[in-house]
Amino acid sequence: MRFAPDTEMNLAFMVVLCNTEAQASRSGEDELLTVEALHDLLREHGYTGRFDRDEAELRDVREVRALLRQVWTLSRDEAVEAVNKMLRDAHALPRLVRHDTQDWHIHATEPDAPLAERLRAEAALALIDVIRTDEMDRLRICAADDCEGLLLDLSRNGLKRFCGVRCGNRMNMIAFRERRAGAAGRVT
Repeated sequence: MRFAPDTEMNLAFMVVLCNTEAQASRSGEDELLTVEALHDLLREHGYTGRFDRDEAELRDVREVRALLRQVWTLSRDEAVEAVNKMLRDAHALPRLVRHDTQDWHIHATEPDAPLAERLRAEAALALIDVIRTDEMDRLRICAADDCEGLLLDLSRNGLKRFCGVRCGNRMNMIAFRERRAGAAGRVT
């Protein structure tokens, strides 16, 4: 599955942002507890525009993170309602822009809008493409027993099951051990 480059970039960032929550993070702890952690995450993913770098901004982004995790699991029709609300709440006014090394893409807020507002609007624009192409099934929760990580399946066949190699390897090893134990039980 291929979406527009900015859609894929925004969806991928949604996964990264949501997977900073304790139940989805590699560390098992919330990885977005400080203003510095938020700043590092944004810098790592090339975010530009206004950054207040204060506790209020961190709190607002954490609220957006919770909203995005919830929207990720909605049905297509439920997602439409949520996306429209996200756009309204962000006072979205979509327009084409080109900056830095990126070609023409869509922004829906001004660069000086609050960070949480910009994140909601960009996520909503990406989700619009997912909804319009009827690809909500590409947005999943990791199939590993003990992981709540989000995953974005951009594979051709749409069969990706795990949020990362670590979960996939761990679940494959568990399945292998279970098969081996079952075979050993049948031999005796």
